[in-house]
Formats: sequence, structure tokens, C-alpha cells
Amino acid sequence: MEYISTRGNVKAKGFIDTVLMGLADDGGLMVPFQIPVISPEKLAEWRSLSFQELFLEIFSYYTNDEIPYDALKEMVYTSYSNFRAPEVTPLHKVNNSLYVLELFHGPTFAFKDVALQFMGELYSYIAKVRGEIIHILGATSGDTGAAAIQGVRGKEGIKICILHPHGKVSKVQELQMTTVDDSNVLNLSVEGNFDDCQKVIKELFADLDFKGKYHLRAINSINFVRILAQTVYYFYAYLQIEGSDEKKINISVPSGNFGNIFSGYLAKKMGLPVNKLIIATNENNILERFVNTGEYKPGSFTSTYSPSMDIQVASNFERYLYYLVGEDAEKLSAYMSKLQTEGKITIAGEALQQVQADFAALGVKNQQCLDTIGKYNEEYDYLLDPHTACGIAAYEQFNGAGETAITFATAHPAKFDESIALVGIKQEFPEQIAALFSLPQHQTVVEHDKDVIVRELQAFYE
Repeated sequence: MEYISTRGNVKAKGFIDTVLMGLADDGGLMVPFQIPVISPEKLAEWRSLSFQELFLEIFSYYTNDEIPYDALKEMVYTSYSNFRAPEVTPLHKVNNSLYVLELFHGPTFAFKDVALQFMGELYSYIAKVRGEIIHILGATSGDTGAAAIQGVRGKEGIKICILHPHGKVSKVQELQMTTVDDSNVLNLSVEGNFDDCQKVIKELFADLDFKGKYHLRAINSINFVRILAQTVYYFYAYLQIEGSDEKKINISVPSGNFGNIFSGYLAKKMGLPVNKLIIATNENNILERFVNTGEYKPGSFTSTYSPSMDIQVASNFERYLYYLVGEDAEKLSAYMSKLQTEGKITIAGEALQQVQADFAALGVKNQQCLDTIGKYNEEYDYLLDPHTACGIAAYEQFNGAGETAITFATAHPAKFDESIALVGIKQEFPEQIAALFSLPQHQTVVEHDKDVIVRELQAFYE
């Protein structure tokens, strides 16, 4: 297995070099040269596997034997040893047509832990066996930062800097990042929104001299390993449902940066027989508009009750567009250039029909999000965080008669108590979260100015 750039101007790379590259040197995103297809017989064999065993099976198709099996196994089992559920991602049955896959049992109570605890172990392994200096740089709308920091804090040979939008993440998300006092962690709170943070990150990774000088590595979902790790729970959830091979299974996914839903698209291309992939967004509904009209055009930013999806520029959209245009790097590059110069791209005809065959999408309004939280708490005694509530609302919109749905619970509701309180629900915080409020914070508030951020990075990395 080799990896290539969506824009076609990077020499094919192996697995570890792809991990280290993050954003491709030509500005594109790395993808496998060929996606392996899992046979129905192999899928049937996987039904009895634990999450960790399934992880190892899936990764074996992608690692090119660059990592010895025993080393990979140790990384996987270490990564999930601190999850609060033995299944890692347990499946909860809500009613006869709905299951919720709980992705919030990791150390920071969010789905990002599933990929990022492993990535922390992987970067640590690479740093040791290659003698690499690793400086991780990322942006977060809330959950990625906490999970990434937790995955690498205190690890030798690694430093991490995370940019988050000042005052635009939940208080718990902020505390999970900024109460960490390890010397290898820097939190920059940027006066702006997530898209502003993400733009700076992409510009710095595109500056190959800066990237090389400071050994920058990506932790965001521009890194293919994030995508691949997330495919595991798509397979795991599907295989946990009894008789799933005889049912129409839909999966509804809260999505802002298109990474989580793209992992589902990858799983489907690998042979997972999912019926519908449903994109749930909020009032920052660029993805809903794209699926329904073919127009991909970032609009005005809106703050919502589901802040982790307050995103207008979805990083992983480029990966999907690459496959939509038939893996034609030249055509993909032309689209991305047009997006840069004109501020939008439009898909029509057969291509739009393919988009609508691949996805359904719903942009959930703020009040609908709160109403869904209240409804499921009252009717099923099941408390949803606001992002999961968007996923549930989308399930209600698109799940057909006789179909079964899995909605991803992407975060524990305690992470978004500001939204839960608006419904009149008083929740009890888990002990680990409650303890955060008494700890001092460590962060630097900076202007949304690339030069200012660069100076902070230089001081930290040097």
C-alpha cells in the first residue's frame, strides 16, 4: 500500500512517511493508492472480534508491514486501556429502530479519543524508532485539542501546540485543554473562530521551509491515520447488530469538518454494506447545502449550541471530492483552485446525483437541537449532548420504514452543560470533569494574526 496526494504532485509514500507528512506537500490530502475491499466472508469472520482485534485487522491492510505486529498490538491495547467501557465504543439500544454508538468513553469524553489516543502512541513509537523530533500543531473546535493533548502530554521527544477559538468552545472543553501544565504542551487561544485557526494551520503546513525547520506534524483529520482509526468503529457498530447483513442499516453522524463522515465513506468503499450515510450539521450548514444543491460555498459563521460543528470550511471535503471526480488529481486541483479564487464550487448533473446517492444531510436548527435533547431525556431517560442530538434529529428525518439506524454519540453531555441547562436539565458531572473547575488554567490569548502565532510557536519549539 502506497499513499498519494489528492492533487497528484507528491511522490508516493509509505505508511509512516504519510503519517509524518500530514498535509501533503502540494497542499492536498494523502489517500491510499488503492482502497482494499473486505469480502462478505471476511466481514462475517470479524463479527466475534473485540474492538482492539478489529482495529488490528483493519490496519493490517494499510501499514505495509512497516510496523511489526507486536509493536502495533502493544500500541493498540495501550491506547484503549484507559477507556471506561471494556467494549471501547459500546452500542446502546434506544428503541427498535435506533442504536446509539457511544464514542465518549475515552479520557476526554469525546469521540476524538478513539483516534487520538492511538495517534499519541504512534507518534511516540515513530519518535523512538526513527529518532524523530515531533512537533505537533493543530487547531480545534473543542474536542480534538483536549484528546490530542491527552494523547501526547509528557511524552519524550514530542511537543504539541493547539489553537482554539477564544470563548467559542464550551467551558469543559476549554478546561480539558488549558488545565494541562506539562512542559510539552502549549495552548493558544485565538481571537477568532475555528475556521480562522484552521486557516493558519494549513498555511503553516503549506510553508515547507517552516514545516521542515520545526518538524511540524499534524494531529487534525488532515492526517489519514485519524480517518483510518475512525473507520474501525463503523465496522464495529455494524457488526454488533444481530442480523445486520439482512437489515438496512443507516448511520447518522454529527459532522463539522467532514472527517468522521468521510471515515464512514471510506468504510463503505471498503465493503461495509451501510444503507445511508447521514450527515448531521447545525446552522453552519455548508455540507447540507452541498448535498442538496451541489453548491459548496462557505457562508457566514454562526455560533450554535453544538459548537464543535461551528465550521464553514470542512478540511476533509477535498478527500471526498477526489473520489467524486474519479480520482482525477488534475480535475480535483482545478476545483480547489476555483474554490480559492471564486469562493465556491458547484457540482451538477450525474456528479450531484452521485453525491445524493452517497449522503443525506440535515442542518439542525438550535431550537430543534434542544427539543431533541428534551424529548429523548423524557421518553427514553437518555441524555444527549447537543451534537448527538443533531444526529438524532437527522435520523428522525431520514430513517425509512423498516430501516435501522446507528447514531454516533460524539461527546458526553457533561462537556456541553451550557446547552443542556437551556432544556432545564440538571446533570451530574463525572468526577474527572467536575475536578477540572478547581484547577488553574494555562493558555496564551493571541490575536488572529499569523505572524503573532508564528512568534509563539518559535519560542515554544526552540
